[in-house]
Amino acid sequence: MNKLVDNHQTNQIIWLLRIAVAFCFLGHGLIAIGKNAAWIPYLEVFGIKGDRALEIMFIIGVVDILVALFVLIKPFRIVILWACFWTFATALIRPISGESIWAFIERAPNWITPIALYLFFYRNNT
Repeated sequence: MNKLVDNHQTNQIIWLLRIAVAFCFLGHGLIAIGKNAAWIPYLEVFGIKGDRALEIMFIIGVVDILVALFVLIKPFRIVILWACFWTFATALIRPISGESIWAFIERAPNWITPIALYLFFYRNNT
């Protein structure tokens, strides 16, 4: 049987995806910890406003950084599934909060990457 990639190549792809997902979460986590006021409208969709939104944003940032670390160090299935959900939800909230659909579309790599990681990692490690 002719495989598209061998085990060594699969491991390289998995590591590239792990690094990509980790950097996505690390970067967004650091921005959230910095309490980026531009992100408040996304929380306002859920009725969370002002200082409370900034407090929650800080917590979200800490969780994002923890996700980044887990993806690199010990990528539990639940963490990767959370990464899939969270990146899709945070991209989708943009048009829901009034931004263009293109704000969602341009963030497709943010949520496709953890999906690819999940498929590669668990297809080969179950």
